[in-house]
Amino acid sequence: MEWWLIYLLTGAFVGFFAGLLGIGGGLIIVPVLISIFTAQGFPADRVIHLALGTTMATIIFTSAASLRTHHRHHAVDWQIVKNITLGIFVGTFGGAALASSMTGQLLSIIFVIFIFYAATQMLLQFRPSPIFQLPGKIGMFLVGSIIGTLSSLVAIGGGLLSVPFLTLCNVKLQHAIGTAAAIGFPIALAGTVGYIANGYLQSETLPEHSLGYVYLPALVWLVLASMLTAPLGAKLTHSTKTAILRTIFVVLLYGLGIRMLMSLI
Repeated sequence: MEWWLIYLLTGAFVGFFAGLLGIGGGLIIVPVLISIFTAQGFPADRVIHLALGTTMATIIFTSAASLRTHHRHHAVDWQIVKNITLGIFVGTFGGAALASSMTGQLLSIIFVIFIFYAATQMLLQFRPSPIFQLPGKIGMFLVGSIIGTLSSLVAIGGGLLSVPFLTLCNVKLQHAIGTAAAIGFPIALAGTVGYIANGYLQSETLPEHSLGYVYLPALVWLVLASMLTAPLGAKLTHSTKTAILRTIFVVLLYGLGIRMLMSLI
């Protein structure tokens, strides 16, 4: 329990920026948890799996809060959510199984690539032009499977993938963001179940108080802190300082990505 304060501070920091910028905190939480779990002496070959599983579990709570807010503002297209959810479940659960079979080094490489992609997307504030229409049910299933798989491998709520897709398919930005928030909940739910189930196969090598690949002490403190600070960040969304804070967040992402890259080299 001597690490509770670090978990608490991490959750508070991530929750604030999640509320401020409307982004998930997975890309920050995972590298921090990798460092903490390594310092705590957790099995080296399972550290990133524990970090991904624990982070995915935190997204259940943050995505539920975000979903509720967007639903109140009528920004969720529930027909899209209905059509894509089955693919999300299949892809995310499968992604967790795939992650469990990967080495820690390979997972780290995938994560580093994605963190640089996410930082660059935020830096450029990339929004694709609407040039397509939404595909049918089969197409939505396939897209959901891809989004779910990638989201599970890097422990995100999927917004960095689903918002560009929905915008590309002629969905208004406000509805794309709200719908992506709703899609984040089944991603988090299926991903968490997948990491718990696959972690049980490695239960003899995992630390005490782990539920599969979800480390419960870290989960509790991260969620408590992030739920407290997210509303504070949301209140500052329209502040003139938001652009500066976004830049700081992007720099932090690049810094974490470079740090992980250097550790791999």
